[in-house]
Amino acid sequence: MSRIIGIDLGTTNSLVATVESGFPYVIADSEGRRLTPSVVNFPDAESAPVVGIEAQRQQPVQPANTVYSIKRFMGRRGDDLAETEKQVPYSVQYEANGPVRVAVHGRLWSPEAISAEILKKVKQQAEVSLEESVDRAVVTVPAYFNDAQRNATKKAGELAGLTVERIVNEPTAAALAYGLNRLKTNAKIAVYDLGGGTFDLTVLELKEGVFQVLATCGNTRLGGDDLNRRVVEHLTKKIQEAGGPDVTSDLTQLARLHEAVETAKVRLSQELEADIALPFLSIDGFNFHYRLTREELEGLTRDIIAETRQYCARSLADAGIEGKELDQVILVGGQTRMPLVRKMVADFFSCTDFEPVHGNLRVGSEPHEADGPQLNTSQNPDEAVALGAAIQAEILSGGMKELLLLDVTPLSLGIETYGGLMNVIIPRNTTIPVKAGEMFTTAADRQQSMLIHVLQGERERAQDNWSLGRFTIEFESAPKGVPRVGVQFEIDANGILHVLARDTKSGRERVVEMKSAVDVEDTKVQEMVEESVEHAFSDLRARQWVEAKMRAQETLDATEKGLEQCPDEIDAAQRQEIDRLTREVRELLSREDPVTGAGDVDRLKEVVSRLDEVTRPLADAMMDKAMERMLREQGMIS
Repeated sequence: MSRIIGIDLGTTNSLVATVESGFPYVIADSEGRRLTPSVVNFPDAESAPVVGIEAQRQQPVQPANTVYSIKRFMGRRGDDLAETEKQVPYSVQYEANGPVRVAVHGRLWSPEAISAEILKKVKQQAEVSLEESVDRAVVTVPAYFNDAQRNATKKAGELAGLTVERIVNEPTAAALAYGLNRLKTNAKIAVYDLGGGTFDLTVLELKEGVFQVLATCGNTRLGGDDLNRRVVEHLTKKIQEAGGPDVTSDLTQLARLHEAVETAKVRLSQELEADIALPFLSIDGFNFHYRLTREELEGLTRDIIAETRQYCARSLADAGIEGKELDQVILVGGQTRMPLVRKMVADFFSCTDFEPVHGNLRVGSEPHEADGPQLNTSQNPDEAVALGAAIQAEILSGGMKELLLLDVTPLSLGIETYGGLMNVIIPRNTTIPVKAGEMFTTAADRQQSMLIHVLQGERERAQDNWSLGRFTIEFESAPKGVPRVGVQFEIDANGILHVLARDTKSGRERVVEMKSAVDVEDTKVQEMVEESVEHAFSDLRARQWVEAKMRAQETLDATEKGLEQCPDEIDAAQRQEIDRLTREVRELLSREDPVTGAGDVDRLKEVVSRLDEVTRPLADAMMDKAMERMLREQGMIS
């Protein structure tokens, strides 16, 4: 039976994902891009449509022939379109009670047919990466999509040559990706999904490993596109006030402005200011430059984001619960990266902003005891839905079974990683049967094999846990960090642990059956747990020391390489400081306590950080040389 892939058919971007060796991942294209813009360009009446990043690049120069945000028109009729939805540079045609069509080069395209072109693109992307034909998929939709919209999505899949095995609600898919199926029974979760064109708030309840939608409420006409439109309107006025043209009368210039606004908006999620530069907006050479600040962006769009609150309130009311009764609120959709969005969500639900390093913090206040749900931002908001679709696809394929309340793992299971640490793959008290996995790589150049040392226990260092077995997986020699080995743990209903290791490049794999992961004497379990509590502080210091030591060795190696390749990039004083810091790092590394397995972590981090600073000219020079070598190999320079 052929593989089933998971597809997130999004308003702004679409993604395709699958599960390999027990872990889901988003499939990248040949250029390494995981997000495929949901944009279709029609070059002329005879040529095939162009999809993705290539189509997006044509948007400023061929706005009337480039279709974006088509998801907003899926399964819709003319009489339920809002005026703002009709304000797109391409031609949207409809009758009052008839279906929506897009007119391009004298031909009418249905939204389903245009969406099918996007699905064909990601389908081809998956086939190239997986090196096999793919004709089955799980496709996600917003939870509040009606039957017409769901049927339109299914039809788009069929037009793309896919059998749509299941239409899955985006919030449920996101919850699977976040691993929320492992929460306590009767846990309640809210999924706040703000994407490019749509918004919804869905309340889910977990019962015996199955998610049930308690309530959902949203708006198919509210998303990141609306924020962009507001900023475009603002900048259009600024251009005219500066003596420039009315860009709304020129589709090409308007498309350029939209593209610049999207880029600036993305940057402002990380930075406080972003420059918008639009040269030659008119025939007489008018150039426009504007510095947009995060504060200004928030002022322009605050009321749009605030609109989401009414849907949150309605969804909670329909579910019959209050925000403080939720266990978690998870964020989905690229627009949730915006700091103002996260602040509004945290305030509305009285969330605690969970940071694994710093503990539970209320957004904008001092640490306190948690009195509300956690704001969970642990997953990439752009990729969560696609990953969840892949998990659902794997379940349908028989690769993952529904969780059964038969037993739990008494102790954590994992493998030994570089530095002698234990990497947990299945935590203790996980319900079985269960399957989980992670991807690992090499820490040394030209390594040709990897030792898989399977461990059970609760201690940080491998030597302090129980060894369940060892085996080796071989692969082609390559620089460190290049090989990818997927390791999957599966505990069946009988408690037997099966460990699979697969080299993703060659497909070579080994499957080893270990002894029972459940049949452990209670006294031994209690002893191990007590030891982990007793040694918690020293174990943590040991882990911190190993991680700092590995980072220090990497810095020493890079420094030595930089001095060898680019000795003329630093002066005598810098060289003297580098030599002094290098000696101190080596001295600190030599002071490791043989009993505790740790050293002066704080001082080592401090000295390594200083060494990083003074060797930055070497790093820049090495980067320049590498770039020059690459350009020369490509024949771009002589």
